[in-house]
Amino acid sequence: MLITSTITIFTFILSIILMSLSLILSKKSLLDREKISPFECGFDPKSSARLPFSLRFFLIAVIFLIFDVEIALIMPAMIIQMSSNPLYWIFTLMFFILILLLGLYHEWNQGALQWAE
Repeated sequence: MLITSTITIFTFILSIILMSLSLILSKKSLLDREKISPFECGFDPKSSARLPFSLRFFLIAVIFLIFDVEIALIMPAMIIQMSSNPLYWIFTLMFFILILLLGLYHEWNQGALQWAE
């Protein structure tokens, strides 16, 4: 019990120190106009340096990553199948797939999966 609480306190203190250190080191000083503008051979930029980004593409990429990670979580279930109770295994896998299907239905219902408008 003493070792566990000591480790917990040490971890908490270490995380506070690291967060404080990152805040101190990441402070940006006030820069003048020349330092924050993009460099184009010494001339003022002709257009904005920031290109417009498609939010729809970002949303599709995030949905893909979420479902990709969930598929990676399903893969070990096939290995566990032989060493676990079949009823519990089927219930757990079906519950997990139901959550995936509900998420997919919600995204589809919100119109996030429509490529063209």
